[in-house]
Amino acid sequence: MTKSSRKTKRKPASKKSRKAVTSYPGQHTLSEILSQPATWAETFARLHKEGSVERLAGQFTAEEPWLFVACGSSYYLSQLVSAIWWRNFSIRSTAVPASELLFAPEKTLRGSGAKQVVFVSRSGETTEAIRAAEILQQRKDLRTLGITCNAASRFAQLCTHTFTLPWADEQSTVMTRSFTAILLSLQKLGARLKGDQQSALALDTLPQTTQPWLDANADRIRKFATQREFADFVFLGQGSHYWLAQEAALKVTEMSASYAQAYHTLEFRHGPRSIAGPATLITFFISDAAAEEEVLLVRELKALRTANLVVVNRATPDLRASSDLLIEMNQNGPEFVRFAIAAIPAHLLGTAVGLRKGLDPDAPKNLTRAVVLGQTILDQTILDQTTNTAKNEGARS
Repeated sequence: MTKSSRKTKRKPASKKSRKAVTSYPGQHTLSEILSQPATWAETFARLHKEGSVERLAGQFTAEEPWLFVACGSSYYLSQLVSAIWWRNFSIRSTAVPASELLFAPEKTLRGSGAKQVVFVSRSGETTEAIRAAEILQQRKDLRTLGITCNAASRFAQLCTHTFTLPWADEQSTVMTRSFTAILLSLQKLGARLKGDQQSALALDTLPQTTQPWLDANADRIRKFATQREFADFVFLGQGSHYWLAQEAALKVTEMSASYAQAYHTLEFRHGPRSIAGPATLITFFISDAAAEEEVLLVRELKALRTANLVVVNRATPDLRASSDLLIEMNQNGPEFVRFAIAAIPAHLLGTAVGLRKGLDPDAPKNLTRAVVLGQTILDQTILDQTTNTAKNEGARS
């Protein structure tokens, strides 16, 4: 048989066999995590081309309070954005879980003082977020913004304005690149609302500087996560970093079905310190403001034989000596620019721990991409609240 005839007799691989070769647990999640610098670059390019930030800045204001409403990762994202807006741009903002607004809309609105309400939902289908938007739809005194990766979301009908990022969506269940892409978009918006061109420009080089950092650190984080088995995962952050720690704990919980906790860094001494030991992995998000005190805690816990994973911009020799895995970001510019990068280690950690436990981070057990509820008590709640809103609107007119 000739070489050419052997070629003609070779059968192409079946769809089933090709799938067996190319599909593996965590495939989509890992691909989406590693695609973040490219996703950020596309986000910035689209924001510029479509004028999205300019459009929203013309329809909303930095002079009035904001209220962010969301669930799950989108809630922690909203809390992080609120903290960044307040600390960096002096924009008053508050974030609440959608369920809080559902059951106490008037109290929640009064407490925040907000006339500008943002609903954040990657899927645009989360029941609590949709129903909260329905309650406020009749409020003519409010401006509402729906942020989602789903261009077909009901936010388009329920909110006065929408912003969609379909290019940042994931196939996998857990939010990774959509979290950081929405974060960066809202950081851009906050800077534009305050006319802070310098801060807006500081974000522009992030995709280019993050790519080599990710290339150098992704495998280090994944390898570290497979070397030891941990019973407890703790994430610590001070100031705005606290919400990054909350999101990181959620990521590890979702992706690996592990028990994870988050605290303000220095609060760990006040009770939670009791779990410190060789089976505890503690991740520190070191802040600029509290770095000196946080480094003392890293050293203190190392003496208790904890495993310390430290995420910091640039490390001191003392911090190096107390870290089992040190992740330096080495970024120039203001601290708020680094939050998107600092979110990535937990993405990689959760994926690696989940795979080590024989799980598939693409499809964590008991979870779906969106929490979509059937008929529940919320339906009567929304009916009652909508009726009350209509009565209040009538009274005001």
